[in-house]
Amino acid sequence: MNLLVTCARNLETETKNEIGKILDEIGDQESEILNVGMRGILMVNTNIEPSKIIDWVNDKVVEEPWLIRYCLRMIPIQSITETEMSKITKEVIKLKDVIQQNDSYRITIEKRNTDMSSNEIITEVAKIFPNKVSLNQPDWVILIEILADKTGISILKENEIFSLDKAKRMSD
Repeated sequence: MNLLVTCARNLETETKNEIGKILDEIGDQESEILNVGMRGILMVNTNIEPSKIIDWVNDKVVEEPWLIRYCLRMIPIQSITETEMSKITKEVIKLKDVIQQNDSYRITIEKRNTDMSSNEIITEVAKIFPNKVSLNQPDWVILIEILADKTGISILKENEIFSLDKAKRMSD
């Protein structure tokens, strides 16, 4: 799975159709779109680089804002592991080299169906980086998406995450 899509609760079917059409139009007829058993969340497995999908969707929102209605956020997932502290930090270490010495970062945690402590995760992940933290204008976002026993991890620029709200605000 390399793309997490959020939608309003109980609109998973409509969102699945919308993301299916988007991927079809971009050229991936083989994609897999799965309900993860949590309302408002779909996981997508696509052959297309998630950043290309997000660029395409951002452009579409400007050209034809009515086309994207159900996909509230699209988040590229670079690595998936079990929801265990040691495994999460191991995966972050594998991805950390994109952050350069003078870059700042923010750790964002989104948890669903877990009792892991956000503070504990932030503390452990922050130990990996000697860099400066910037909560408002980071160069990089270390994103940890916990979905029960599976955790998706990405290190992204803020503009690599699609948010329908932000995109529509920008196009106004």
